[in-house]
Amino acid sequence: MEDLNFDGRVAVITGAGRGLGRAYALLLGANGAKVVVNDLGGSLQGDGPDAGPAQAVVDEIRAAGGEAVANTDSVATPEGGQAIIQAALDNYGRIDILIHNAGNVRPSPLKEMSYEDFNAVLDVHLKGAFHVVRPAFPLMCEAGYGRIVLTSSIGGLYGNKSVVNYGVSKAGMIGLSNVVAIEGEAEGVKCNVIVPAAVTRMAEGIDISAYPPMEPELVAPTVGWLAHEDCSVTGEMLVAIAGRVARAYVAETPGVYQPAWTMREVGEHMDEIRDTSEPLLFPVTTGHVDHIVYSFGRANAGK
Repeated sequence: MEDLNFDGRVAVITGAGRGLGRAYALLLGANGAKVVVNDLGGSLQGDGPDAGPAQAVVDEIRAAGGEAVANTDSVATPEGGQAIIQAALDNYGRIDILIHNAGNVRPSPLKEMSYEDFNAVLDVHLKGAFHVVRPAFPLMCEAGYGRIVLTSSIGGLYGNKSVVNYGVSKAGMIGLSNVVAIEGEAEGVKCNVIVPAAVTRMAEGIDISAYPPMEPELVAPTVGWLAHEDCSVTGEMLVAIAGRVARAYVAETPGVYQPAWTMREVGEHMDEIRDTSEPLLFPVTTGHVDHIVYSFGRANAGK
């Protein structure tokens, strides 16, 4: 069966020289997209640069009959982000798709985390996302079309030890995506989050002998769908791990209403407050208002 195609679309993919980003670039390139393959080419810690990885992916796409150009600017600065998006304009005259995948890792226990390591990871993951979204988003709105995919992680959803910088970055990505989805809804721009897991160089030092198949190519089709014009959702999070694709979401319990509370009463009602048997799920694009309306409605009804 013929897969979805991206004929005429221009995609910018950060961190596309290796691992997951490479798989995304090859998939979109093989299906008609013109791809800006961005990768600083540095180490896992963010040191570098090296033009080799980005150019190697470009060469693969071109060898298969596709169109691509390499870019080695860093997402870690506003100037780098602007230059990455400008590469799409200079080479192809437009930008339709932005996939922010670039990342680095600087693990350390919270008690020992340096400000240098904390900021270095935020600069690439979270600030890096803003540095490319900020110049791309107005262009997409002006064109009346855009697809943005930002990368979170189970570390952002649930946390993990020794990576507070990574966890904060990946949790913040969700907030950024939500705002883009809300502000882009009326202008044809959709933004979603991918929560991927794959065996890449970030797995170095981990015993993966018991892992099921977890190649980046298992994640790429989900990202491809989020980047395609057929994508029907915005402001959502899709999980892709070891062949499983699922939705992650934020929900609330109905909670308990009282016109006044003591601290003791909060504790006494905690089982009811935490009861998840009837969860409330507010869509991102209307959730801010829906949350307030629901809460005010409970107060006005006195229950």
